[in-house]
Amino acid sequence: MTLSAPPLSPSTHVDSFCRDHLPPPGSWPVLELGDLSYGERLNCATELLDGTIARYGTDRPCVRAPGGPAWTYGQLRERAGRIAGVLADELGVVPGNRVLLRGFNSPHLVACWLAVLKAGGVVVTTMPALRAGELATVAQMCRPTVALCDSRLTDDLTAAAVPGMTVVTYGDGGPGDLLARAAAHPADFSDVLTAADDVALLAFTSGTTGKPKATMHFHRDVLAIADTFSAHVVRPEPDDVFAGSPPLAFTYGLGGLVVFPLRAGASVLLLEHPSPDLLADAVGEHGVTVLFTAPTAYKAIVAGGNGRRLAGLRRAVSAGEPLPAAVWHGVHEASGVRVIDGIGSTEMLHVFISSADDDIRPGCTGRAVPGYTAVVLDDGGNPVPDGTEGHLAVRGPTGCRYLDGDRQEGYVRHGWNHTGDTYVRDADGYFTYRARTDDMIISAGYNIAGPEVEQALLTHPAVVECAVVGAPDPDRGTIVKAFVVLDPHHAGQVSGEELQEHCRQLIARYKCPRAVEFRTELPRTSTGKLQRYRLR
Repeated sequence: MTLSAPPLSPSTHVDSFCRDHLPPPGSWPVLELGDLSYGERLNCATELLDGTIARYGTDRPCVRAPGGPAWTYGQLRERAGRIAGVLADELGVVPGNRVLLRGFNSPHLVACWLAVLKAGGVVVTTMPALRAGELATVAQMCRPTVALCDSRLTDDLTAAAVPGMTVVTYGDGGPGDLLARAAAHPADFSDVLTAADDVALLAFTSGTTGKPKATMHFHRDVLAIADTFSAHVVRPEPDDVFAGSPPLAFTYGLGGLVVFPLRAGASVLLLEHPSPDLLADAVGEHGVTVLFTAPTAYKAIVAGGNGRRLAGLRRAVSAGEPLPAAVWHGVHEASGVRVIDGIGSTEMLHVFISSADDDIRPGCTGRAVPGYTAVVLDDGGNPVPDGTEGHLAVRGPTGCRYLDGDRQEGYVRHGWNHTGDTYVRDADGYFTYRARTDDMIISAGYNIAGPEVEQALLTHPAVVECAVVGAPDPDRGTIVKAFVVLDPHHAGQVSGEELQEHCRQLIARYKCPRAVEFRTELPRTSTGKLQRYRLR
């Protein structure tokens, strides 16, 4: 059944920030809820813990880290409950407050994520790679009252100097450490019974203009991605062991490494620095059966002669960027594993086109995930014939809601979520990627806005103008490349390496140029508009 922006149920948020900053209902995408029904009241953390424990018991393995914590479902619930007590009773967090999380993938970060939701808060998970200026921008947009931070990652958060935000660290073992404080609180925290359509998390995505955008997702959305893509395509089993490379701040990582295993009663191995070699090793050493990573990692594993180590996988999932047919065949020939490709977005929360097992066609992304509808449209918003390139548009039980409606009309048009990709669909309903239709750069699974990198480069005193585009690369698919015009007085005196290091001080390393080419001028139209397509 198709619903168009149904009325929201009464919120239990005391802090109404999120409801107040939702985009206008008329700009929301059409929602196709199908058979998904979660009732009016729902706390997704309660369902992921208590609901799963009711089916499988408290003693099942849940989360672990190599050489670190290894918790059962019961132990994770206890630890999340104690942290929720610190948030509510010591730090004054009330339902609807935003809580910023900063940490490496770890059991402690998962406990914090669940604790915020149990307390009725709204989670804002940030990547460890973000620098002070980027963290300050995120905080300015979502106005967190509290931050829970790995003690090894405090420098940039402190430098961000976010007014009104209390920072509590974990992992240093001191008396003020979050984990020490949590030990004094009871484990049986009474979860806040939020509305199913109360905002549960704010996830940030790179904006094509260089300014990040916050996407707003409800409690029911968190379960919906598990009950569509995970249930119908990944099809996890309770004895599965999940692992992967994406940070939990990426919704790809949040789904694949937290929501999906917990919804299925499975366990997850969390790696702080998951290189391709470590991912391959984890399959044999830790019994990993479900792997989530990007095409570049699969390619690196095979190129390094480690493809055979993936043979123990029951499921291998790829997303973040298109999966080349050559990489798919390389993995399959080395291990026998059939990689599941998929496309998702932060705006949609997770994957909405994919195929598994005998439905896989290497080189094609797949078909619409059950619960979602996908079409290819022309510039006027009309469906194009099969075999014709056009704009990919999708709708389903999740959809784009930008904080403050920031450029909402650019992503949602006539009820459809427009992903910014050019696709072609064949007569069998398979979708094949062609190109991006905007200036977003997709490299090694990361979405990178060229203008943000340009802004960092332009702060160097020798740079007069610059342009940043995605350039083909045999190993990473696409890399960030900068074309730079220097002040004549500095020509020949500034190296590409100096500009790269300058960017590393301002923005996350994954955004920084991997190649720099100096030019005397950049291509422009007669009206002065930069022609990035010529540089590509």
